[in-house]
Amino acid sequence: MGKTTVGIVLLALILPSCFCLQFGTALDTITPSKSIKDPEVIISKNGVFLLGFFNFANSTHRYVGIWYNHIPVQTVVWVANRNKPLKDSSGVVKISEDGNLVVLNGQEEILWSSNVTNLISNTSALLLDSGNLVLKNDDDDNGASIWESFQHPSNAYTPTMKISTDLRTGQRVQLSSWKSPSDPSDGNFSLSLEPLNIPEVIILNNNQPYFRTGPWNGQIFIGMLHMNSVYLNGFSLVADDQKETFYLSYALANKSMLAYFEFNPQGKIIELHWDEGKGDWANNWPILENDCDVYGKCGAFGSCDSMKPSICSCLRGFEPKNREEWNRENWASGCVRTTPLGCQKVNNGSDVGKDDGFLKLEMMKVPAFAEWSSPLEETCEEQCLRNCSCVAYAYDVGIGCMLWSGNLIDIQKFPSRGVDLYIRVASSELDRKKKSKVVIITVIVGIIIITIATFFLRSWMAKHRGRKQKTKEMLPFDIGKAVAKFSSDNVVGENLFEVKLQQLPLFNFEELASATNNFHLTEKLGHGGFGPVYRGTLQDGKEIAVKRLSRASGQGLEEFMNEVVVISKLQHRNLVRLLGCCVEREEKMLVYEYMPNKSLDAFLFDQVQRQFLNWEKCFNIIEGISRGLLYLHRDSRLRIIHRDIKASNILLDQDLNPKISDFGMARIFGGNENHANTKRVMGTYGYMSPEYAMQGQFSEKSDVFSFGVLLLEIVSGRKNTSFYNNQHSFSLLGYAWKLWKEDNILGLVDMEVSDPSYDEKEILRCIHVGLLCVQEFAKERPAMSRVVSMLNSEIVDLPPPKQPAFTERQINQDVESLPNNEDKFSVNDVSITDFDGR
Repeated sequence: MGKTTVGIVLLALILPSCFCLQFGTALDTITPSKSIKDPEVIISKNGVFLLGFFNFANSTHRYVGIWYNHIPVQTVVWVANRNKPLKDSSGVVKISEDGNLVVLNGQEEILWSSNVTNLISNTSALLLDSGNLVLKNDDDDNGASIWESFQHPSNAYTPTMKISTDLRTGQRVQLSSWKSPSDPSDGNFSLSLEPLNIPEVIILNNNQPYFRTGPWNGQIFIGMLHMNSVYLNGFSLVADDQKETFYLSYALANKSMLAYFEFNPQGKIIELHWDEGKGDWANNWPILENDCDVYGKCGAFGSCDSMKPSICSCLRGFEPKNREEWNRENWASGCVRTTPLGCQKVNNGSDVGKDDGFLKLEMMKVPAFAEWSSPLEETCEEQCLRNCSCVAYAYDVGIGCMLWSGNLIDIQKFPSRGVDLYIRVASSELDRKKKSKVVIITVIVGIIIITIATFFLRSWMAKHRGRKQKTKEMLPFDIGKAVAKFSSDNVVGENLFEVKLQQLPLFNFEELASATNNFHLTEKLGHGGFGPVYRGTLQDGKEIAVKRLSRASGQGLEEFMNEVVVISKLQHRNLVRLLGCCVEREEKMLVYEYMPNKSLDAFLFDQVQRQFLNWEKCFNIIEGISRGLLYLHRDSRLRIIHRDIKASNILLDQDLNPKISDFGMARIFGGNENHANTKRVMGTYGYMSPEYAMQGQFSEKSDVFSFGVLLLEIVSGRKNTSFYNNQHSFSLLGYAWKLWKEDNILGLVDMEVSDPSYDEKEILRCIHVGLLCVQEFAKERPAMSRVVSMLNSEIVDLPPPKQPAFTERQINQDVESLPNNEDKFSVNDVSITDFDGR
């Protein structure tokens, strides 16, 4: 019995070994001697993808396909026999005698083949971790592929796959939709790359144009409103001039992330990424969001605006070709000119085009069939004007000058972004526009005069009828009390009337409620010490950010009016722009320009978003913040101490340029003031200088300290407060100081910034400057003017830094010495307001 047991154990050990020896090199490969039968599979080298037989729920049809391994949701990215399913489980995938990869049924009929001619018999098919199935010649030492599934995709666009067009042969690698989610046979839609004059992607519906992305400008397709170069995971469009081939491809910045684009049966392409927490795919980049995205929705010379009740309108100087159809919202016939162009009347010499001009349309999706003309913007208008067939021009910095002739098709008004489109019209249309402006201005001036006269008349009547109290009640709030309160604590007292005189627009509550969809949760961008911030779109299509004072906020009227007064006086590229405010009943709101990339902390402290911050972008952000602070301290009309510089108060625009925001805690200094004291210590734990946190003293050097903390956070990719109660480190400042003393300061650097743009000298200089900024004593910290010079290497020899504040356990001891400290500090980024410093 014992010998039998030993024999069984040995057999169990030997058989798998034999299997591995026989098939160890073929677990990801199909060879002439190894085929797979239903339900067998092969698996890519690192187990990312499987190839085998599958069927959809509620169907017995069997397909051969490739799908993701190790996730619970069946996600097929390629199907071989998509138009000829197997009726049963008798299928086989093998290398045929002529060297092709084939799918056979039980009767050995070929349902699908790689269909390559003039092959040799010694071939094999290898499944790669990219999801590409490659047929290759085993006798070729170079291992060049003969056929690839990536060159014959179905509805999935996976990383490293190329969508391409060969101009010489006319061959295309294009996506084609499925008929339905459970039927992978050819659907109605196809997606391909059209080189044209300027490459763009086209979606066809039964071979008719259905959607176009607009031209490629080197970073994005300019006709895709929500395509942002920051989130493109390395999208690139390459023109191979020698082979006359164009191809579009992308690679994920985060290699561990599962993501791909799906071309669905409705002709929409959606970016999907695997959400481990939800255990499902999440989508975040759809195109074709509204009817205006459909190609040529408004016909020739018609413009589509999804924000209007009737989405189609004729361009200025044009009228509907068929008024009756247009009124029935059948816009396909488009529009025609009301006045012929001047160059159509003149046929010779220098007189051509003299009577024509251009109307400027802002934030537009450019028409189809653009012709490239010149890289110089200043030549666009002249070139179009000299060519009688040219009806429009536009300029994009990444493309150059674009011209159009013939009918203008597929024009769309965007709510943001887009380019300026110049439409050629007769001079009479321009004169009519000027006259219209004069009439409008005259009417506006008349209304203003009548309004002012009415205001003074009503004020006089109210005064003499003893209705003063009633007038007070009509005001949004008591201005007198507000100004009295606002004047406290070294704040310059200026009321809202003065701000209005500085032409700061006042929004009404209904306007902002409509813009934010009644402050719907889906429009919420975030929540700060002031209250929630919402994204909104005004009636003219302008995107805004609305900061609404929360009743539960520790901040109130003083901080609100402070921000209005301070920021309304400031203009700098690295400061967020205040567009206006709303003070109505109990509501107090600030309206800012919209920043599409939200705040810096969303990039710095998120493992996925951090991938998009290479060193070049990080240094640009550091430089921008330093220039903004220098402007506040020295270069603006007012000397301003921000008092709450932190990652969440640095907003990022479309190109990741930083803008300092949130001036509710800022203080204006007089010409001779260098520092001030306050009993109301306001700021954020981890960013406050020691003299401010402990004694209520603040100055320019308080902001310098906060900037130093932020600089070290950018370099390291870690929050200062992430070291809280850490047994190995004291704070980010303490950790940086420890590495500095150990001559290992590069150990502080986040490895994500180690890319081709990484400059070791530059990053060492930044860390050195950061440590100088966070020194314990204010007088030893450099002013922002010196910080900017240091960062730009204008000051070469930097002094050695001294020990930073809040190192070792000092910070915990200081906090514990404060009364009721558990209510004063937290380890998150919530601003601290209104506590008494020692």
